[in-house]
Parts: sequence; structure tokens; C-alpha cells
Amino acid sequence: MERWQPRRGRGRGRGTYSSSSHTQSNNFRPSNTSNHQTTRKTTPNHTSSVINNKQDSNGPEDLPNLTGSCPYMCPVDERSRRERLRDLAVFERLNGNPSLSSSALAVKKFCRTISTKDVRDVDLRPIFVLEDTLNHLLDIFGSKSQPFEVIHDFVFDRTRSIRQDLSMQGIMTGDQAIRIYERIVKFHIVSHYKLQRNNANSDPNVSPMHHLNMEQLTKTLSSLYHLYDQTRKPNPEFYSFHVLLHLGSDHQQTGESLSLWFRKLPFSIMKSKEMMFARRLLRYSRFGNYKQFLETVDSEASCLQYYVLEPYICEIRALALACLNNGGYKLHPYPLIEVSKRLFMEESDVESFCKDCDLETYTSEEGTKFMPTKQTSFCRPKGSWKYYPMASKRLKTMYDEVPETI
Repeated sequence: MERWQPRRGRGRGRGTYSSSSHTQSNNFRPSNTSNHQTTRKTTPNHTSSVINNKQDSNGPEDLPNLTGSCPYMCPVDERSRRERLRDLAVFERLNGNPSLSSSALAVKKFCRTISTKDVRDVDLRPIFVLEDTLNHLLDIFGSKSQPFEVIHDFVFDRTRSIRQDLSMQGIMTGDQAIRIYERIVKFHIVSHYKLQRNNANSDPNVSPMHHLNMEQLTKTLSSLYHLYDQTRKPNPEFYSFHVLLHLGSDHQQTGESLSLWFRKLPFSIMKSKEMMFARRLLRYSRFGNYKQFLETVDSEASCLQYYVLEPYICEIRALALACLNNGGYKLHPYPLIEVSKRLFMEESDVESFCKDCDLETYTSEEGTKFMPTKQTSFCRPKGSWKYYPMASKRLKTMYDEVPETI
């Protein structure tokens, strides 16, 4: 006999009759669901969709096994197509002709989306060709034939293409691969430094070119660390760059925290001179110890470390100026010559920097310039940080002319 039961759900006073047929129908639901899930798992376009979504990934596990056979910097088919479409960069044009290039000039462009059917061995360059291509690109990067932004944009795109070819062939071991990735990291760091100089009157942190360069620097470092894990041949200086990039109040956390990252590093890396330098600067920055921060940079920073650090030095100087302003006696103004020594700046630059921070200065009857303390108008410069070089004999050779051979 059927028994009346209240039905769970909306509505008051309503019910339904339970029956054996209703129970049996429920028992068949799991099998239908599993069949449906099995059908979804065997979708034939799954592999293709993975490739299409793989825009700039560094993991080759979802790609077919390929070995490049293209002997040129740019595949013949791509070069012909780009000649026909007049899609040649200024560095690829033969005698300035926008529709004519050669194997010695054309370089394969980065392709954002790649499907399985488009990947061919003849379109991929083997590692020795990739290294020759990188040598060609860095020769262009060191030239002054075009404005820096034009040079950077070209080399930036073509080095992404090199990394893409390495990833698609699954080349994630070997000294050659490490050497290529290290040199691409150096390219991005020098570009980071030069873009900061060239965009002194605009905010480099919101500049699209600066943002994209920082993004690819982070990705290239991540791939390089993976290579180090595979070969057990790490370079401590390249690990220090990751720490130094975490300096600054505008840094946005995009991955795991530094504390977790530190736990994964070998003891030899953590105790290396380069990593100890970076960790000290991080500690000085977080505790507001501007004096030790600037003195350590002046005495220990390598060329590439200084290039990474320079955008954050002005922020530390602003902190130092705030401390001097708030901590001094109102009747005892600071001589600008003393402020310049603390901030590692020229006296004329200190006067300009004070104006950037809305602090007043004055000149005494004897001609000495002073900064009054306890000024309430102090504020950190809004927007961009104007560039002021460090007054350091050791570092002067680094920022006068880029000496770093990439």
C-alpha cells in the first residue's frame, strides 16, 4: 500500500506519493551521469583546445614531440608570406625595401595562438639556430640605429619566439638552453633600466611597454629556475633578481610568497653572496633603514642588480627625506650638502628632489642652501619618480654607459 509523504521543496501543505518505480528511477541516475562525464572526457577537440590556449606557456607536456629542422632564423614560408604582406620590421628589410628580406635579416615572429595542425618540424628552429638568432638580435639591441623603443619592441617579440620554439620542442635541459634563457633575462633587465630612463617624465609603472617587459622578465626567470632544477647548475645572481623585484610599495603579489619560495631553494643558494645581498636589501626596505639600504647598494650591487634596483632607489630616498624632515629640530635646518651625502645625490639634484616632495629650501646670506625641518607639506611624488643618478664613483661606470655584455 502506498504511503503518503510530504515532498521537500517550496509550497506548504503539498505532498506526493512515494512508489517503488520512483525509487528505481533514482537508482539509475548515477550511471547516466557517469556516461555523460565519460562522453565529455573523450571530446576529440580536447588536445587542440589545449594548444590553442597555450599562448606563452613554458611547459611542453601538452605539445607533440617535435624536433626543429629549420636552418634559418625565419622559416621560408613565413618569410615569403610576410614579404607578400609587407609585414617586415625595419631591421629585416633588404636595402630598406618593405616587401623584400633575406635569410640573414628575417627573424621568426612570435605567434600568440598555435594549433596542432599548424605545428611542423620545418617551422621550428633547432637550438644551435636559436642561439645564432639570439646573437643576431642582441647585436641589434646594442646598436643605436633606431630609437630604443623601436629596437626594444623588435627584440622583445623575437626573443619570445625563441622561447616558444624551445618550449614546443621540449628543450628544458642542457647548458645551451640555460645560456639562452640567461641572456634573455639580461635583455629584459637592461630594457627595464633603459625604459626607466627614457620614460623619466611619465609613469613607467603604467607604461604598456614597461609592464609587458616586466611580465616577460618574470616568466623567463621562472623558466630559467626550472632549468636550474633540472641541471643542478644554478647561478645565484639570477635568483637574487626575483627577490629584488619584490622591492617597492607598488609591487603586486602574483605568485607564492617569498617566504615559501625561500624554503624551496638549496642551502648553497640561500647562503650565496648575491642572495645575502638581496635579502639584506629586502630587510632594510621593510624596516625603513634607508641608510643601510643605500650604503649596501653603493658598495655591493652588481651591474645587473643595480639595473633592477634603480627604480626603487627614489622611493627609498623619499623615505629618507621624510625621516629627516620629521626627525629634525625646527630651529636647526639641514644643509643640503649633508642631505646629499645621506641620499647619495648631487646637491643640485637634492634641491630638485625636495621640490618633488613639496619641501621648501632656501639659501643663506653666505650662499649655503638649507632644508627647513618639520614641514607639514611633505608628500611623496605622485605619478612617476623623476630619475636622479646615485652619486657613487663605483656605480657611475654602470649608469653612464651600459657596459654589460649580454
